Amino acid sequence: MKDKISYSTAFANLQDVVRQIENEEIQLDTLAEKVKEANELINFCESKLRTIAGEVGEAKA
Repeated sequence: MKDKISYSTAFANLQDVVRQIENEEIQLDTLAEKVKEANELINFCESKLRTIAGEVGEAKA
């Protein structure tokens, strides 16, 4: 995954991959690659959200 990507960009990219899969726009030959990309984006977004939740939780304490 590219360094310094923002959450918004990662989420938009994830939405695009999901749309492509749902609309069957992805060739079977590249499906596995797109699923791997989607998993990486999901992991990145989840990590960002956990980090932000932790920071917000610390700020409340």
